[in-house]
Amino acid sequence: MIQLHVGPGPGALEAPELCRRLLAAGHQVGLSLEPGATRFVGPLAFSGLAHDPAALPGPVAAVVHAPASAGTIARIAGGLTSPGEDAPLVIAPDLDPQSALHPAVRDNLSLLRGWGCTVVEGTGGRMAPVQEIARAVFGVIGGPLRGLKILVSAGGTREPIDGVRYIGNRSSGKMGLAVAEEAAARGAEVTVVAANVAGGGSGWVPVETFGEIREEILRRAKEADALVMAAAVSDFTPAAPFPGKMKRKEKLTLELVATGDILREVRAGNPDLFVVGFAAIHGDPVDEAREKLLSKGADLVVGNDVSRDDIGFGADENEVYVVSAGREWFFPRAPKRRIAGAILDVMAEEMSKKGRKSNG
Repeated sequence: MIQLHVGPGPGALEAPELCRRLLAAGHQVGLSLEPGATRFVGPLAFSGLAHDPAALPGPVAAVVHAPASAGTIARIAGGLTSPGEDAPLVIAPDLDPQSALHPAVRDNLSLLRGWGCTVVEGTGGRMAPVQEIARAVFGVIGGPLRGLKILVSAGGTREPIDGVRYIGNRSSGKMGLAVAEEAAARGAEVTVVAANVAGGGSGWVPVETFGEIREEILRRAKEADALVMAAAVSDFTPAAPFPGKMKRKEKLTLELVATGDILREVRAGNPDLFVVGFAAIHGDPVDEAREKLLSKGADLVVGNDVSRDDIGFGADENEVYVVSAGREWFFPRAPKRRIAGAILDVMAEEMSKKGRKSNG
């Protein structure tokens, strides 16, 4: 059980989502709303997500203060408030800019860090994003994907016609990035091969073309436990790209040649790797997802209908079917981060069934 203390502050509005992430990872949540917190969020927002700590059996795995006010931080540092149990303590401050820089607050946070507490700070004093707090919690208690190395591709490739033009697709990369963020929040070590998607940081590998994404995926798959191939990879590339910029013409004939099959290559060279493919089609995705499952040797294929504006390329929500050799799951329209969690739940379950490395 994870004991969550919700303090007064704007970050309290995000506490129900934190509960959802902890619950999705298999943890029960015991909730305490501190005085003043109900000015921002009420008990009904936690219905079905959290419970009275006294009603939950078992030991406390972690105590989380999110958001934590300056007063709460001072009381814990001064020994006036017991952190609770002998469990790891995670603190997510939610402060105004002046308080965030105040020497007394900085001293208290330094003291807590010195005691071994995990402090997750956002920018400008604001509470850190929920995914970062969840990642910190899983870091101290062990997330369901802790110890797994997961390789995720995201975005869409661009194949050059000349020095300024290219053939591309409409993939925004949102689904792949949602999978990467959710996997990291659950404790996995994630590498993102990002095709024309803005981002950066540790584990971020930018690529542009089919050739570049193929090279990176094949090289990095050897060190991974699972591959989630969410990127939209071009099926064709110009046969002879023009080295400079072509001048405008009334007519232009462009010869295209087929690219390779990355998933099939990955499977051939890495028989123990757990492979998740994606099938983005117009219409019912189940048949094509099953065909792709067989033809490419994937363990799972996620199918979605990109012809719909509400769940297609660039949308913030998705609706998918996930197919394996013997089962089929349907996840109705929901935010892509939630869909990503559902996909990872299935992946962890199937990896465990096949005796592959998984904590799920």
